Amino acid sequence: MPLNDDEQPTSTSRSEDHGSDAESSLASDPDCSRSSFNSDGSSKHCTPSSSPPKTLSLDEVMETARDLYDLKLARDIASYGLHVKITQEPPNSLWKTVKDNVHKAYWDILEAELNDDPPEYRHAIKLLEEIREMLLSFLNPGANRMRTQIMEVLDLDLIRQQAENNAVDIQGLASYIIATMGKICAPIRDEEIRKLQESTDNIVPLLKEIFRVLNLMNVDIINSTIQSLKPTLQQYGVEYERETFQKILDKTPTALKRTTSWIQSALEELLPPTVPPGKPDEAGKGLRALPGPIQIFNTACLRFLTWGDFSKTLVPETWVMDEARLEDIQQQLKACQIVNEVLLIVNSTVGGPLQGISSLSDRLKRMITVLLQGMHRPPVGPTFLPASKPMDFNLEETLEGVSAQICSELNKSLTERNYPPLTPELQATLRGQICSITQKDNPIRTLVEDRVQQYFTALLSEPKSQTKLEQVPAGLTAIKPELVLIGKTFISLINYNWAVYGPFYMDIFKKLLFGSSLPRPVHQEQAPNCHVSPE
Repeated sequence: MPLNDDEQPTSTSRSEDHGSDAESSLASDPDCSRSSFNSDGSSKHCTPSSSPPKTLSLDEVMETARDLYDLKLARDIASYGLHVKITQEPPNSLWKTVKDNVHKAYWDILEAELNDDPPEYRHAIKLLEEIREMLLSFLNPGANRMRTQIMEVLDLDLIRQQAENNAVDIQGLASYIIATMGKICAPIRDEEIRKLQESTDNIVPLLKEIFRVLNLMNVDIINSTIQSLKPTLQQYGVEYERETFQKILDKTPTALKRTTSWIQSALEELLPPTVPPGKPDEAGKGLRALPGPIQIFNTACLRFLTWGDFSKTLVPETWVMDEARLEDIQQQLKACQIVNEVLLIVNSTVGGPLQGISSLSDRLKRMITVLLQGMHRPPVGPTFLPASKPMDFNLEETLEGVSAQICSELNKSLTERNYPPLTPELQATLRGQICSITQKDNPIRTLVEDRVQQYFTALLSEPKSQTKLEQVPAGLTAIKPELVLIGKTFISLINYNWAVYGPFYMDIFKKLLFGSSLPRPVHQEQAPNCHVSPE
């Protein structure tokens, strides 16, 4: 779910003033910049220490893991509308089979005990204790009257004494529990409570349903708590995440190793090679021009669009919280590119008879999109292990099916418009060209990928990106709505990441740019624009 502009804290966008100030500090006065970058007190946020690696104790490792969990939880609540729900296991999974069998065995034992003569209440009392604790956990701190009432009615010592004399009114206790649930549940659960009150089931199925509804109520309480925390985390989320990451960095000085390497590779891509001796540049000094920090950062972020397999190539430490979202963006973009490539091939191969028929183009687009939906899904069906990569998907086979469907759809459309159907030779050519886009050097694939990179490069380099969002390069019109949506999501991620980790990035820039020698700074008027989130 993309970050909405109205959900971002005021400090989450890399504003023009911030970008220009940052780059001015790098570009205006070399001596001043060098002095400020090397100053010990310039910033609390430090890059990894050059001291020898520190061995962490188990407690420190566990504490760092808790910090990372808190960091992710805060991000999900503040920015992505975290919502807890009860997950349903796949119907044929081993976990669901084991879970169902264990639950069935428990309820069967409980039913057998209550049907004994005299009844056995050991498991039933344990069940009532768990129900009592769940009810108490739902109460507000000031609900003392109801708390006292629950403790009195579900008095376990009294119930044990009644059990010894075979005088336990299980049905009456269940009715009280249902009535209490009705008083404290959310309105959305009123229908569930009504069904429990009207139930004519035996006591064991009724207790089973009570537990199911209690679990739903527990989820409601969690989601209500999350919603109450969201405004605070949105207001202070950036500072909280930055401080939490600083704590991790203090314990693990090498926690920015991958981030440094990621930025360094982008810097090397931007820096032109040093002018050979005897061939000075325009200034006659043979020094390299210095790119601005925002330009370096944007170039590094563009690499996420073609990152590859996220399970094999780890993302920078500062992007771990958004790894799943980056992967989702890459997958959506890849699917869009394939759809666009297929449509370009169809238009260039068939040509004239189909020009201007927007309904056909839209129908082909929807059809291709549906057939490609399995590109990034894990394999389905019975499995003894969690579904994981590699994906059970063959793109070449799928494209063969896509090409066959397209030929059928084209022949149908041509016939309706009194055109002759595609010849077998033309159909074979069309199928071959569509299937060939799996090859990396395919000219259509190369063209589309280059145009997509141009779009995102222009998007990130423009201070006011709202106008650039709609300016899709020629040849990508078919996927313009999808590109705009992906672009908004990508911009939001980048803006928020910069707001949180900007000070850490600046310290890395200092070391990489001025660690050994002082290059020639870029003039302020040449500094790249700072990107901001769309308005």
